[in-house]
Amino acid sequence: MAIQKAIDIISSGDVAGSADKHLPALVQTPALAQLRAGSSEQASQARAAKFLQAKAGELQSRVLAALAVRAEADPFIKVKKMIKELIVRLMEEANEEAEHKGWCDTELSTNEQTRKEKTDVVQTLTAENDQLKASIAKLGEDVAELNAQVADLDKSMAEATGIRQKEKAKNAETVADAKAAQVAVAKALTVLKDFYEKAGEATALVQATQQPEAPEIFDKTYNGMGSESGGVVGMLEVIESDFARLESETANAEATSQDQYDRFMTDSSVDKADKETESEHKADKKKAQSGKLATNQEDLAGTQKELDAALAYFDKLKPSCVDSGNNFEDRTARRKEEIESLQEALKMLAGDDLA
Repeated sequence: MAIQKAIDIISSGDVAGSADKHLPALVQTPALAQLRAGSSEQASQARAAKFLQAKAGELQSRVLAALAVRAEADPFIKVKKMIKELIVRLMEEANEEAEHKGWCDTELSTNEQTRKEKTDVVQTLTAENDQLKASIAKLGEDVAELNAQVADLDKSMAEATGIRQKEKAKNAETVADAKAAQVAVAKALTVLKDFYEKAGEATALVQATQQPEAPEIFDKTYNGMGSESGGVVGMLEVIESDFARLESETANAEATSQDQYDRFMTDSSVDKADKETESEHKADKKKAQSGKLATNQEDLAGTQKELDAALAYFDKLKPSCVDSGNNFEDRTARRKEEIESLQEALKMLAGDDLA
């Protein structure tokens, strides 16, 4: 306003007319041109400041708002320099952010893939370890049960062997006694039968040499008690038969018991062998699964550390790559509009009219 007022004064007849009369043309022309140039620059600066202020409100840009204030207060040349420097700085920021965005995209993608892979491995190993622990526990119970059954079989077989040995010894003794008794009874029968035979012959001889008529007591030949039913010889024959039957029955009982014992021992031995084989198989399987579990636990610990590291790195990436306010596209678009606004302001300061 001051410059415009000065121009008006200088253009009046008091100044301009006197200048035409008394001042050379070369002196007055530069002064007027300088004043007019200053007025034009001020108008352009004011228009640029107003434009920047409007764009600052439209874009919600603190950068343009601050520059608009400076554009009104600072000298014309300084304002142009500030605008040019700000354009350069915004372009540099755009390049840096673009590079940072590319780096963030790469790091976030790699980190996400790592976290997904490690999480899947951790979950898989955890589930597999739970199954291995359950299987190992069940195998341990099975092995203990099989070993207990083998121990019971050993005990039953030992008891059966002990009983069999005692029974066999008793049966052998009984058979031996029965045989000995039969021999003895047979000898006794031989002695008695021989005695009665000789006694009968003697009685007959005596009767022949005595009186013609024997006493009533010797009305027939004396044969002793051997041939009569229920006599000593008959009783010994029954005893001999009893001992023979005892020998036969004991021998049969021994054979039956031995056969039952043999079958029991055979079946028990087969059952024991099967259980021992199954127990060894389960024990080997338990050992293999225990080794697998130990390896898995080491792998799980290592993978969990890698997952923890990936999660920690993601937390470091979030402030600058995830939680950085507006997204990259919004910031890029706004920065582009800020640069275009600054370029338009430069055109205004250069005197170019906006179409």
